[in-house]
Amino acid sequence: MNSNNYDIIIIGGGATGSGIALDASYRGFKTLLLEKNDFSEGTSSRSTKLVHGGVRYLEAAVKKLDIDQFNLVKEGLKERSRLLKNAPHLCSRLTLVTPIYKLWELPYMFAGLTMYDLISGRRGLGRSSIISKKKMINNFPSIKKKGLVGGVKYYDGSFNDARLNISLLQSAKKFNGDCRNYHEVNGFLYTDKKISGLIVKDSINDKEFEVHAPIIINATGAFSDKVRLLDDKKAKKLLDMSSGIHIVLDKKYLPSKEGLMIPKTEDGRVLFILPWMGKCLVGTTDEPTKLSEHPEVAQKDIEYILKHLEIYFDLKIDKKEILSSWSGIRPLVAVEKNASTSSIVREHLIIKSDSGLVSIIGGKWTTYRKMAEEVVDYVISEYDLEKKKCGTKKLKLVGSENFTKDFKVDSLDEETSKYLIHMYGDKANEVPKCVSKIEKLHPNYAYINAEVIYTIREEFVKKPIDFLVRRSNIALIDIEVAKEMLDTVLNIMQNELNWNDKKVQDERKATLLILNNSL
Repeated sequence: MNSNNYDIIIIGGGATGSGIALDASYRGFKTLLLEKNDFSEGTSSRSTKLVHGGVRYLEAAVKKLDIDQFNLVKEGLKERSRLLKNAPHLCSRLTLVTPIYKLWELPYMFAGLTMYDLISGRRGLGRSSIISKKKMINNFPSIKKKGLVGGVKYYDGSFNDARLNISLLQSAKKFNGDCRNYHEVNGFLYTDKKISGLIVKDSINDKEFEVHAPIIINATGAFSDKVRLLDDKKAKKLLDMSSGIHIVLDKKYLPSKEGLMIPKTEDGRVLFILPWMGKCLVGTTDEPTKLSEHPEVAQKDIEYILKHLEIYFDLKIDKKEILSSWSGIRPLVAVEKNASTSSIVREHLIIKSDSGLVSIIGGKWTTYRKMAEEVVDYVISEYDLEKKKCGTKKLKLVGSENFTKDFKVDSLDEETSKYLIHMYGDKANEVPKCVSKIEKLHPNYAYINAEVIYTIREEFVKKPIDFLVRRSNIALIDIEVAKEMLDTVLNIMQNELNWNDKKVQDERKATLLILNNSL
């Protein structure tokens, strides 16, 4: 680091922390972002891949006449629109269909989704419509036909969460933001009982050092309370934990490009069946859980999803057909005891401790930009900084600045070109330049050797798991293929980073441990 003195230091390299780093850097503040593990290693790479206003919240807002729930939907739809415009290579419109099995639910659901469209206004992605039983069966041949009345179609957004996180960090770096993964905060430094810096451990180089700033922001998501306790042992609990469980299946289970949304399973959870990266992603949310750095998907969770797929589809899925699975912990603003986590409004909260630690609690991916804007506005006001206006509403993220629908990659086959554009946007042409000869990393997928080198040089990759899970996403869609690619990735990293054979073996062992247990 050129200097250990900053205007703002952010702890946490997920969606919220990365959004704050971009906002603060863009406004001209000297900014440092520190992440204990890899960027987006936690919940920010384990979402349901939806950019949404929250249809469920709208139903609650109407039923309970709850203005907070309504405003959350309205804000989410505004941010959805901005995200689709600012990162079009990573975010796109997604058609979702809800199958209906009770006649009275058809007009009820249609009315609710029409209201969703109206709130979207000019930012809407399409008008909701009623789908006939015949069309439902044509589009989803495996759908449970007994009792099927029809369906309701609506539109939301889909995105690549882990890659969007990297795009945010690259954008922050463009505005001189200093972004460091594998840098753990081990303690706070104080001057006259006010936080003035951090003790940081660089785990890659095994070095400890100090950094200083008048403003420290805790944006560690599910770990926010843990960081607050590091500053104040009497800090009150502000978070409740909810897990989101996902499995990935072959695309044959969802031949349509449209996704399915089951609004209420037997225990009130929402179930999504979505097309994602050429596969079928099935996920559910809002199961109360405990804090864990690497949450594992329990067998009961997998059985829950498979059971509900059998309820809504005329098919039997064997556990062996599951290509990958993961669980993410969602940080929700705490409510009174005995309240269900599914009833919590995922609004965010900004607070400051007596020593000056600023914490952002709660929130969701869709509203990361708005949350970041509010946090930076807050510290400007609280610390009497120079008033600089937020500029991220229309800021094109790295990968989207010169991106167009007809963008092409030079001298590559159509499959590889299409894949690179989808992942890297207008930077896709830079990737092949990293090698003299393009070679595939696996015969069944479009991944190429140049990506490993590019992501090391440009996307903060330090370990094989960074590439396999969060830059290429292969482990998220096909974990066995990720294992098959591991040795090739290790060889490339060894040459690029000058690793000795012991380092290679250590990384191989560590990577397999994660791939065999949890992502």
